[in-house]
Amino acid sequence: MSSLPNPLPDAEAQCRQLADLIRPQLSKNPALVGIYSGGAWIAERLKELLGLTEEVGLIDVSFYRDDFSEKGLHPQCRPTVIPFDVEGRHIILVDDVLYTGRTTRAAINELFDYGRPAAVELAVLADRGGRELPVAATYGTWDVALDEGQSLVLECKDDAQLAWRLEHA
Repeated sequence: MSSLPNPLPDAEAQCRQLADLIRPQLSKNPALVGIYSGGAWIAERLKELLGLTEEVGLIDVSFYRDDFSEKGLHPQCRPTVIPFDVEGRHIILVDDVLYTGRTTRAAINELFDYGRPAAVELAVLADRGGRELPVAATYGTWDVALDEGQSLVLECKDDAQLAWRLEHA
């Protein structure tokens, strides 16, 4: 893990790097599924960068989180939309930050409600460690260590460009 760079990495450049990592897998006809909200933005960007014509899937894990009873419903809950048949497909699940693995687990649980994929891979821009579940990214562009109380937030700016912001608790 590397320490936090200053300034933060260019999220748009990271999306291009992620597309380059995924490109060799296009022969498997993968379907992209982005986890709201950062992963959804990245999945849409990957669709453009990879020249894919199929719509991306969008997944909201709010109801599938193992801490739902503690946190309740997120105020910005969005509908999950999977516009393709999941059964037997090669799925690339896309998120902005991989941390404990719980969001990824919830997304996989929800994905299986739509069918049994042939394979599920995970693509992230940032892996901050701190895993609580045995989850690892197949494709990633940045391993980063954060201090206690810090978190990375991916924003979609007014010009539709993606950018990182560091938050302190």
